[in-house]
Amino acid sequence: MKEETTMEKIVSLAKRRGFVYQGSEIYGGLAGTWDYGPLGVALKNNIKNLWWKKFVGEREDMYGLDSAILMNKEVWEKSGHLKNFTDPVALCGKCKKSFRTNTLKDNKCLQCGEQLKSESQFNLMFETHFGAVKDKSSAAYLRPENAQGMFTNFKNIIDSFHPKLPFGIAQVGKSFRNEINARDFLFRAREFEIMEFEYFVKESEWKKYFDYWKGQMNEWLKEIGIDKKNIKEVEVSEKERAHYSKRTVDFEYNFPFGTKELYGLAYRTDYDLKNHNLDYLDDETGEKFIPHVIEPTFGLDRTVFAVLSESYTEDELGGEKRTYLKLPSNLAPVKVAVFPLLKNKPELVSKAREVFEMIKKEISQIIFDDNGNIGKRYRRQDEIGTPHCITIDFDTIEDDTVTLRDRDSGEQKRIKIKDIVSSVSI
Repeated sequence: MKEETTMEKIVSLAKRRGFVYQGSEIYGGLAGTWDYGPLGVALKNNIKNLWWKKFVGEREDMYGLDSAILMNKEVWEKSGHLKNFTDPVALCGKCKKSFRTNTLKDNKCLQCGEQLKSESQFNLMFETHFGAVKDKSSAAYLRPENAQGMFTNFKNIIDSFHPKLPFGIAQVGKSFRNEINARDFLFRAREFEIMEFEYFVKESEWKKYFDYWKGQMNEWLKEIGIDKKNIKEVEVSEKERAHYSKRTVDFEYNFPFGTKELYGLAYRTDYDLKNHNLDYLDDETGEKFIPHVIEPTFGLDRTVFAVLSESYTEDELGGEKRTYLKLPSNLAPVKVAVFPLLKNKPELVSKAREVFEMIKKEISQIIFDDNGNIGKRYRRQDEIGTPHCITIDFDTIEDDTVTLRDRDSGEQKRIKIKDIVSSVSI
């Protein structure tokens, strides 16, 4: 299948089935902005909750945080973002389009083919202002990364919880970057969500924990169903690394449009804490020093895109072509769908509702569907990645059994109503 076709089909399915919509679509859209529909929100939250459980909830060395998006301007001066958070940009003299020059092969305009000449540095931070007066003193910025909120709360976490090294501060939240060319669906957006943490260690131990977190990131990719063959680890060169990083490894994914960065793992040294004049006092030894930082970063929107790409499948079932999302059960936005065989038979609808309400007490991500014939309902649920469908028919009225259908194989079997919850994997 052609890459372009796959990309088009994924974007089409995402909109048609209520996963992702173009931002401000009724007014022609706004480049680099995306709205998540009901199923997209559910998928995104499943990923987010699974990540939080693995990296925060199940650990004793991680502290959760939700810091403000707007921060004191001095934060960005100290972090180096006002000076260094830039991309090289060139303007086409003919069609007046702007392009990131470090992504172009021959420095030619992608719109008209004209040779680009003048290049400048463009700061990617969105600027805004506090209050009614718009001047330099009122300037503020939408955060371009979550990390600074964790660094500026470093002292608060120490004062409140007295953690021993190594420990981490984690958060999931929105960041904003004024991308020169927002493109490729959810991959390069101007508003996006990041899952990340700053892990504070002794300088002498940074290599050990860098390798440890690299292993944990690979484990995470496996847990969300990403095939190892679609992941490429790339050692980022000094020239390409962020200004704060001494070592960075990118986890690149084979997206439909090409192999690009999905996650990043950076050794930020003591760069940030030193610039913010923050240190750590070891209660046992009395030693005061500045910890070093390992930063695993997981783009949430890019994860959604990767999961949709990985799970998008076309096959033939029952002599008919079908499209379905082969989502892992723990990520599927709908775990179970319940159908009455016929919507015009009150006794079947009533029994189906009864079964639906019973399951919903144990599995909240469940849907009731009686629209169209049973075959169309199966295809509809396949397309949104529902692992299990349950059909209530006339035999159900007689013997309390239902038909349980598996999404991937299409196989069906009869089970007792009382065994439904234990028979489905969520």
